[in-house]
Amino acid sequence: AEVVLGGGGLRLDPLSYTLFIAPTCLLVLIAGTAVTWDPTIPASLVKWWPYILPNALLAFVLNILVASIIKDISAVGFIMAGVCKDIAIVLFSAVFFAETVTGQQGVGFMVALAGVFFWSYLKVSPDSTAAMVVARLLQMPPESKMPNENSALMPQTSANKV
Repeated sequence: AEVVLGGGGLRLDPLSYTLFIAPTCLLVLIAGTAVTWDPTIPASLVKWWPYILPNALLAFVLNILVASIIKDISAVGFIMAGVCKDIAIVLFSAVFFAETVTGQQGVGFMVALAGVFFWSYLKVSPDSTAAMVVARLLQMPPESKMPNENSALMPQTSANKV
């Protein structure tokens, strides 16, 4: 999605991307409906259409928002936002609905939250000592040394300068 929305050769705005992806999603939904077909589906559709239509419109808007977010903050940022959303939902349920949170869930969310904070820290200061240590441990070049969209494709030498 990130390549089609902002990188690569084909650049689409979020609405065009949603319209580009919709036929594929429709084929998957038709296949799933064909496999699980029940003769009562048409009667249920007639009965429930006042609920199905707003739900479909909400899903369409959600798909446009997802494409917009991926375009603006990248696919990794979108995943990070999803992790934070999941943590917020569990905490809200625990505080306001007295849902129990197991120790394993708590540790998992703490690790996920620590990962989000560390990722944000690496984005803000890629030349920090912590970022350099983690890069060395993972045998990766530091982000400041990694090529990006502004990097030259070939190193500048006197032979290929124009």
